[in-house]
Amino acid sequence: MSSSSGGDGGGYNYSEDWVVNSRGMRLFTCAWIPKESSRGVVCLCHGYAVECSVTMRGTAERLARAGYAVHGIDYEGHGHSDGLQGYVPDLDALVRDCDSFFSTATASFPRRRFLLGESMGGAVALLLHRLRPDFWTGAILVAPMCKVRSTPS
Repeated sequence: MSSSSGGDGGGYNYSEDWVVNSRGMRLFTCAWIPKESSRGVVCLCHGYAVECSVTMRGTAERLARAGYAVHGIDYEGHGHSDGLQGYVPDLDALVRDCDSFFSTATASFPRRRFLLGESMGGAVALLLHRLRPDFWTGAILVAPMCKVRSTPS
């Protein structure tokens, strides 16, 4: 893993990096880390056919200025990551990619770990939370792409 750091972001540092998933694909990652001690960490789950470093940048910057470390990953086939753009061949593999990256990126935060999912990212955030319910403090869902199953009466 190699890191490239951006300039001063007004109380936080921005960096970009790459990780390789279990299928050998390079996935783009980014982080906004407050210069002062962090109040917690927020992991970004972006929507379909977008990416974390541009579409979710404003949200990440606000969170970083408020004292939260923020980590994002472009899913396979999204943003700067490898794969056919906009194609999600296996949602379970995508969730495993996010779980692997987020669990490593947040290892130094023993508590106050949050997921923030927008649109399709809302479904990803729910699946991540379900995978490790005791790992995450909570999830913030913005217009989540999910269906609440109704029970027959």
